[in-house]
Amino acid sequence: MHKALFTPVVALIALTVLLCTAGCGAGPGPGTGVSAGNTSPVRVRFGDAGAGPAPHAPAPGQRSVVSQPTRPISFGELRRVGGAGRNTPIGVTTLHGPKSGFTGKVWVWAPPEYYEKRNADKGFPVMEALPGSYGYPVNYWTGATPGLEEHLAQWAKDGRSLPFILVMPVLNPDNRQYYDGSDIPGQPRIGTWLARDVPDLVRQNFRTLRTRDAWAVMGSSSGGFAALKTVLQHPGTFKVAIASGPDIVPDSPLWDGHDAQKRANNPEVLARRLIARGGPQVLLAFQDGSKEATVLPKVRRFIAQYGHGPVRTRLQIVPGGTHSARTYVRGLGAGTLRWVSAHMQGPTA
Repeated sequence: MHKALFTPVVALIALTVLLCTAGCGAGPGPGTGVSAGNTSPVRVRFGDAGAGPAPHAPAPGQRSVVSQPTRPISFGELRRVGGAGRNTPIGVTTLHGPKSGFTGKVWVWAPPEYYEKRNADKGFPVMEALPGSYGYPVNYWTGATPGLEEHLAQWAKDGRSLPFILVMPVLNPDNRQYYDGSDIPGQPRIGTWLARDVPDLVRQNFRTLRTRDAWAVMGSSSGGFAALKTVLQHPGTFKVAIASGPDIVPDSPLWDGHDAQKRANNPEVLARRLIARGGPQVLLAFQDGSKEATVLPKVRRFIAQYGHGPVRTRLQIVPGGTHSARTYVRGLGAGTLRWVSAHMQGPTA
């Protein structure tokens, strides 16, 4: 199920985003882009955003939880986020992953609170957002439809969500195969790219926090599987997964002949091992539409089997919802993000 496109509407969304990103990050180096409706490159440096007084020194014997940008770069500007987003930019770059060896596009966005003077010395929580289907060459969470950034900004303003830094990488290296967000032998190391290189890019460019309590991965459909697997596989880095309409087990044909490695990337196996060793605690927030007849039973079985001990689970069922980005955005605002945010670290100095 997670291999199928959501709906023809999502295909249109992906096409729209592709048109918007034409030329972004494709110039002479990372960070060169063309803003929609603009013929000249527009650059964004998030590492300079909210710059204010020098950070407060931690008390003697204490280590600050704030991680300052280490190697900020210039991003191309994709678009501006309106409404509660207060005209904040979405940037795009081409990331050459030093740990994975994989090269792909990454889009980033910081919430309005990140730029406020009162927060100039605070680190912010991070959410990695993964698309469904092939998730290549674009990530549809960057689009004005479904408007994830606009919604996140409004929910943070309303107190229903923490103000997250959002990072949105491509999910696969092409649109011909699915790589299950994993390091499949002989293939591009997408698992390492998603779990290590992409977070490192965020740390290099934003004020973040040195605690797993401030790191989450969300995804829908095939991206939901990748989010679930990534958090269970890397609980020392991430605390939260929001898995919307996910498959539960890896099923890429590229695993053929690599059964042991496939098993090591199976969320059922990973959850069982995490429970056996007693943690660390992870939060798995599942979302499904009430009409997802194929996906929902699998999610319910996973929760019944593995939702105990250090594996905390929650299921948000969206009434009348289908296997679609629109459904999952509704679920985020209906309670998922409130629950997640209550168990994560918000902005702090």
